[in-house]
Amino acid sequence: MILPRSLIFGALLSLIFLGGALLSFVWTPYDIELLAIPERLQPPSMAHWFGTDHLGRDMLSMIMMGARTSIAVALLAVGIGMGLGLPLGLLAAAKRGSLLDELIMRGNDLIFAFPSLVIAILITAVFGASAVNAIIAIGIFNVPVFARLTRGAALSFWSRDFILAARVSGKSAARISVEHILPNIANLMIVQGTIQFSLGILAEAALSYIGLGAQPPTASWGRMLADAQTLVSLAPHVALVPGFSIVLMVLGLNLLGDGLRDLLDPRLRVVRT
Repeated sequence: MILPRSLIFGALLSLIFLGGALLSFVWTPYDIELLAIPERLQPPSMAHWFGTDHLGRDMLSMIMMGARTSIAVALLAVGIGMGLGLPLGLLAAAKRGSLLDELIMRGNDLIFAFPSLVIAILITAVFGASAVNAIIAIGIFNVPVFARLTRGAALSFWSRDFILAARVSGKSAARISVEHILPNIANLMIVQGTIQFSLGILAEAALSYIGLGAQPPTASWGRMLADAQTLVSLAPHVALVPGFSIVLMVLGLNLLGDGLRDLLDPRLRVVRT
């Protein structure tokens, strides 16, 4: 079987940033907490491959640490969204047409009415700005995404013959959902998870850019862009490096999601010779 090109390119891009994030736990070229004002705003060189920022910190080290922050926030947010949205969607599909189904879906519509940024502002106003609150805000917004997708996918299986056979055999709706529905929609959830992961990267960067995400001294790509907005004409690299990092990371995850869709969905699988 030939793997889709989008899957290969997306996996390579994603692994580069994931590898840098994991490596930052044990090593970075420079300590990002040590300021070197005499070396501020240096262009890319052999000593500093991506240059230095306005405080003299190594940009490559900042990117590695920022990747760790972005990936952690997005991954946990997707985990919250899938962990809550998936069972809610399965429950709504199992109880389709009931009052419980209506309550679940109208609750999802209510959350959809508030974008993740608005939810983050509300949470921050109460608990303060932090990476944890950014995770909660993005995670809450992901819940209805997975719930609606799960319900729609699950409903398409409840009328299938093998589900009717399971019901005749005496299996409960909960057991059918776990044993028969969930395995058949797992590929769809995996693909959607990669898409929401990329959106989580963007959301974390946006929240950090306006000061509602990770707080200093924690490195964040959005915070790096915010610090660089007045220095673009003087030192373009301080904005280009985190900007391109966000673009490439999101591009890699989107390509990975498209590749997984082509690979896992037989209706969209392309036969190559």
